[in-house]
Amino acid sequence: MSNSTQTLSDVVIRFAGDSGDGMQLTGTQFTDTSAIHGNDLATFPDYPAEIRAPAGTLNGVSGFQLHFSSTDILTPGDSPSVLVAMNAAALKTNLPSVKAGAMIIVNTDKFGKRDLELAEYSSNPLEDGSLDDYQVVKVPLSSLSKASVEDTGLKTKEADRCKNFFALGMCYWLYSRDMKHTKEWIDNKFKPPYSTANHKALEAGWSFADTLEILPNNYEIPPAKLEPGVYRNITGNHALALGFVTAGHLSGLQLFQGAYPITPASDVLHFLSKYKSHNVLTFQAEDEIAAISASIGAAFGGSLAITTSSGPGIALKGEAIGLATITELPLVIVDIQRGGPSTGLPTKTEQSDLNIAVFGRHGESPIPVIAAGTASDCFNVAIEAAKVAVEFRMPVMVLTDGYLANGSEPWKLPDLSTLPSITPDFEPARQDGKAFLPYQRNPETLARPWAIPGTEGLDHRIGGLEKEDGTGNVSYDPSNHENMSHVRQAKVDKIQSVIDDIEVFGHDDGLLVVTWGSPFGAVRSAVTEEYNAGSKIGHVHLRWLNPLPANLRSVLEKANKVVTAELNLGQLKRYLQGEYAIEMDCISKIQGQPFYIHELREHFAKHL
Repeated sequence: MSNSTQTLSDVVIRFAGDSGDGMQLTGTQFTDTSAIHGNDLATFPDYPAEIRAPAGTLNGVSGFQLHFSSTDILTPGDSPSVLVAMNAAALKTNLPSVKAGAMIIVNTDKFGKRDLELAEYSSNPLEDGSLDDYQVVKVPLSSLSKASVEDTGLKTKEADRCKNFFALGMCYWLYSRDMKHTKEWIDNKFKPPYSTANHKALEAGWSFADTLEILPNNYEIPPAKLEPGVYRNITGNHALALGFVTAGHLSGLQLFQGAYPITPASDVLHFLSKYKSHNVLTFQAEDEIAAISASIGAAFGGSLAITTSSGPGIALKGEAIGLATITELPLVIVDIQRGGPSTGLPTKTEQSDLNIAVFGRHGESPIPVIAAGTASDCFNVAIEAAKVAVEFRMPVMVLTDGYLANGSEPWKLPDLSTLPSITPDFEPARQDGKAFLPYQRNPETLARPWAIPGTEGLDHRIGGLEKEDGTGNVSYDPSNHENMSHVRQAKVDKIQSVIDDIEVFGHDDGLLVVTWGSPFGAVRSAVTEEYNAGSKIGHVHLRWLNPLPANLRSVLEKANKVVTAELNLGQLKRYLQGEYAIEMDCISKIQGQPFYIHELREHFAKHL
């Protein structure tokens, strides 16, 4: 290690370039290497909305931000302390969020006249003094990486694709990272001459940074002191998939997923399709309605059934969710939210589907709603939703979003013996000749029997028409319809008995910030900073949104002032005001980006 190595507690680094420059790959490799090193970390991949925007344009910029630390962290950071910009467009798009004094490593080969025009620059920022407040490291990345692989026989365009590994090698030197993991990954991913070329570019980037002394020094970020255990780096979508696979094992049921590809939910289908050996059956349907209908059929047949989608798909699934509600079959519906409305912002994050999750069906069609707060929490939420769906015999909505789906963090592998049991409790066959009552209810949960079709003595009618209580026969009786509507709502209310009371972090009688979903990390970090600075502030985070925790009213009433923080226009605020008639404000952000700690503290200052 160099004598000029400095020790830092944490770093925020952002890789940015064209969507074809491999920025997601580069960021993922740096993340995995930092996880192996033992750092705590949080990531934020930021994809362009266009599948392949014209090279060098602002709309085509892809970014990957990583916050890695020797202490516990909850967010991918506000502002990068290092920006790696592979072209002029990447610099222009990301510069506004880079703090003064930060290091900017730029690929000077992509700052020609045409590059500047595409990035809508009127002058070259590398020459006009606009970067004087930053530590700019100018590197001809494209030409250097091509030179490093010229003896591998790659064509010019293929050789140019190695420049991300050259940049990665430089960053590995800069932060004293071991390249072993990435080298092994290259060997497993590519065949010669591509594996050879990527190795050469990676090593050349390291050597260039080390021997030419273009950087003042390198840095060391020591491992974090995490709770003892076995950890792995995990994204929210992968955590969801593993949670559902685990729920299948806990229940002893086949896991069935009916899905139609949609950003950012498609990865769950990709992950689960690899788990056939764990009694997982995945079905890619021709559309969203077919996907949920197949899942309802699987639930009727005795499977642990799930369907995954995003906002536009959830809208299409609305009638079928009502069918699962009236048939009272166990089904988990996953909404991995993105920006809307309509096609909206397919690759950007938002949490604006609370209204549709709680209220978005025709008729009185209440269903439970639970939301994950972190990437790793998606694992626990999947199991909890599956347990409620199976044991209360009803559809359950799970909410995550693009930020959680694609972001990653260290996840401690759970002790399987501590996970909850899931009891399907199928109705047994009968030969007593007595009529089977498919809507006779368990007094504790109000769940009706789960009768597998074909089981002797359990013949019954199923469908979307209103059921007669007990018999399940089609009924148009007004009083029966009212009764069944109350019973379906009472089933949701019953779940409140298995929900933990919420706890307030910080002061419970000052400014109380209420959140749900992905803002948890940023808000908890901002509240912690304000609390440590002496402010009378507290934080409550909701996982269950329907039903709400039993003690929530008393918690809200005790606070001096209540404010929600949401990536929408105030849906939780309106929901809570409607439930409790308590006046509150909302910190709203709806830009397709997560909250930043500094902007939250600025908002808090207005309310304290």
